Amino acid sequence: MWWLDIPPLAPSALTAFVASLTCALLLVFSKRWHGRFSMDGTAGIQKAHTHPTPRVGGIAIVVGVVAAWAVAQPERQAILGPLLLAGIPAFVFGLAEDVTKRVSVLARLLATMLSGVMGWFITGVSITNLNVPGLDWLLTFTGFSVMFTAFAIGGVANAVNIVDGFNGLASGFVTLAMTGLALIAFAVDDTNLGIACLAVAAAAFGFFAVNWPWGKLFLGDGGSYFGGFALAWAAVLLVERNHSVTPFAALLLCIHPVFEVLFSMFRRYFRKENPGHPDRLHLHSLLHRRVVSRWRLPRWLANSMAGLLVAAMTAPALLLALWLYDSSILAAIACLLLCLGYLTLYARLVRFHWRSPLIFFSLRRSARA
Repeated sequence: MWWLDIPPLAPSALTAFVASLTCALLLVFSKRWHGRFSMDGTAGIQKAHTHPTPRVGGIAIVVGVVAAWAVAQPERQAILGPLLLAGIPAFVFGLAEDVTKRVSVLARLLATMLSGVMGWFITGVSITNLNVPGLDWLLTFTGFSVMFTAFAIGGVANAVNIVDGFNGLASGFVTLAMTGLALIAFAVDDTNLGIACLAVAAAAFGFFAVNWPWGKLFLGDGGSYFGGFALAWAAVLLVERNHSVTPFAALLLCIHPVFEVLFSMFRRYFRKENPGHPDRLHLHSLLHRRVVSRWRLPRWLANSMAGLLVAAMTAPALLLALWLYDSSILAAIACLLLCLGYLTLYARLVRFHWRSPLIFFSLRRSARA
């Protein structure tokens, strides 16, 4: 059994957790000094917290990954080093938004795409195969491959930022998804990548331990963009370093935030709303208002329970990806089934009773008629 060969917790992963946790705690205890720059207020359509809270927790995750790189073996430093360097634009532009609240969505999207281009420039790695006829031929051209990789990485990073709405949601998702990538890497004997992924997961979990459940520190755009970039880049590395792993397995691990964004664009277009404006109709917001709020929990605990429940939705995707990582057809079917499951749950939350997920498409056809 391959899982019996998984190495014990590597020093780099343990170091990442301790460094991230320590930095997160320091950010909480020192908020009197940086709070006037870093505090996130309570006013806003998507706000669910009750007290102003620092939103610079992404610093802790980056510190954790840097610490992991410092103690890692050279083979793992060769993975973590480029990840850190390439992730600088995504992190810096996100952190700038956390502090100034003036960085546009487009600028942040372009920054995450730039991180993808930098990843290719440093390592020479980009997506070259998706097991999709026609598209695979286009990916043989370097320019197209690099731009496609940058677009995919930017999409995942922005998707993680969009689902970051409750305590533990985005950091819990990144922890689970990176752990899934690590387990698949171990399954195909790519131990160095597996331990590098565990280090990033441990850094995210170090922040999670401070963020959940009391919400003393928020991930912020810097953390969600960097975490999303790290996840997307690790997925690219896994598929490109191990051709037995289907790209659809990597997509499985990212399917929740990716489909959340695609569906949000669909429903906002259907409702004739600006796709870039925030609203309270994301799945996690609906789950919080229409399920968790009925449990009559304190507001801070309801926030945290909603975040944990939605983050836990990644667990089935992790198990499916680990089971189907070498089958493109089955992994693609699993992606489709999870998307239909998302629509079914969303329809239940909107309509207050179980409906077919195809209801959204029937509504769209009616509108056209």
